[in-house]
Amino acid sequence: MTQEKPDGKIFNDSIHGHIVLRPLLVRIIDTPQFQRLRNIKQLGGAYFVYPGASHNRFEHSIGVGYLGGEFVKSLQSRQPELNIDDRDILCVEIAGLCHDLGHGPFSHLYDRMFIPKACRGIKWKHENASIKMFDHLVEVNKLEEMSDDKDGQSLKEDRVFIKELILGHPLESPELNTSSTPWPYKGRNEEKSFLYEIVANKLNGIDVDKFDYFARDCHHLGMKNNFDHRRLFKFARVCEYNKRRHICFRDKEVGNLYDMFYTRNLLHRRAYQHKVNKNIEIMITDALLKADPYIKIQGSDKKKFTLSKAIHDMEAYTKLTDQVLEKITNPDFEEQKEAMKDANKIVQRIFSRKLYKFLGEAKKQEEQPGKQMEVKIPEATTESLKEKLREGEGRPDQEIFEVVVVTLDYGMKDKDPIKNTYFYKKSDHKIAFTLSRDKVSKLLPERFSEQIIRVYWKSDEGSSEAKKRYMSWCEDNGFKVILRNDM
Repeated sequence: MTQEKPDGKIFNDSIHGHIVLRPLLVRIIDTPQFQRLRNIKQLGGAYFVYPGASHNRFEHSIGVGYLGGEFVKSLQSRQPELNIDDRDILCVEIAGLCHDLGHGPFSHLYDRMFIPKACRGIKWKHENASIKMFDHLVEVNKLEEMSDDKDGQSLKEDRVFIKELILGHPLESPELNTSSTPWPYKGRNEEKSFLYEIVANKLNGIDVDKFDYFARDCHHLGMKNNFDHRRLFKFARVCEYNKRRHICFRDKEVGNLYDMFYTRNLLHRRAYQHKVNKNIEIMITDALLKADPYIKIQGSDKKKFTLSKAIHDMEAYTKLTDQVLEKITNPDFEEQKEAMKDANKIVQRIFSRKLYKFLGEAKKQEEQPGKQMEVKIPEATTESLKEKLREGEGRPDQEIFEVVVVTLDYGMKDKDPIKNTYFYKKSDHKIAFTLSRDKVSKLLPERFSEQIIRVYWKSDEGSSEAKKRYMSWCEDNGFKVILRNDM
């Protein structure tokens, strides 16, 4: 529900309560490019596992835009010397609002599972599409001279800044900017370096994007969220570290931050990487791959694009949402129905809960207790498992199974994210420092990342023999089965 207000609109959000968004943000929300997010599930296939996970990228994006503004406003009120102006706040709000414009059907399923298989060799992320979609939104809705009603100033010069905020790194380079390099950003000078740590924080992952989706996902999944972002806002300050300004937190908040990263890990274990959720997402991916050549989406200049090629045309991409499943089950033309019958069979299997067989999951056993072992499962290891599973199943290239490597971490691969987080003491608000593990707790994890390997069997036949081969491979390669389907 929204309500008109002289300086914007009031939205009643299920997580943040009644929030006010200024007129320019509402103008962006009321475009087809933003409205499409209503039809993209936040958690992809998890809706088929958790009935409450029906929320979409639309409300999450509004929440991130709101929290971005609240975070930077709290810094502005606490530290006037930072010279944060209203344009800075507005740009952060727009970046938060538009950071997920580039998501495709079923969110991360599209960019992490479908595109890598449909367009092999192409490195494409939804963040890249968010930048292209933002430009497209501005141009087709004639927002080139967009301004906020408060000052009437155009934000034309700030488009680069907004896109940098969305990416979390310079437009020209995806590499993380460090204090040892010259200032690479174009949107703001080095005095305002801290602004790049609010929407997409590549330094340590502490940003408003996570603040919103932790709270929102836990709410809809029916899980407890132990992390309090509102408290963190109160203890955030900007301090200088290695000649560059960063967002820092009171040293006593380190426990709250570890709770945040633990919550992330828990969400991945219980929901995002749930074995049935991944099964369904594999099936949706297979259906999209089989339907890809036959579904045509009209884009610019009346050109037609397939599901995988639509990433190259934002007019076509605007029309691409979760509703693609409807196009598979109820095609527009009779010839499409025949061409997509295999894709339709997979979707119908999802609806009738006749899923692929889950053979089990395993993780590498420690060779010696206490010895640090390799976290990442090498590609050669997964290839050897595939070869084992192919034995006796016809041609070597016949894929009737899916081997999935699941990574569970604290957001910074195998690194402790707190190592790149800066703190200050109550007695001195200006000096920033890092905290070593021994000064935090002896109860912290020994490792911050692990990988498990799963196998899903797609065929109606042969799963019993495949399971035996899988168990045999695990035993021969030092993997311990931690979960299996006892058939």
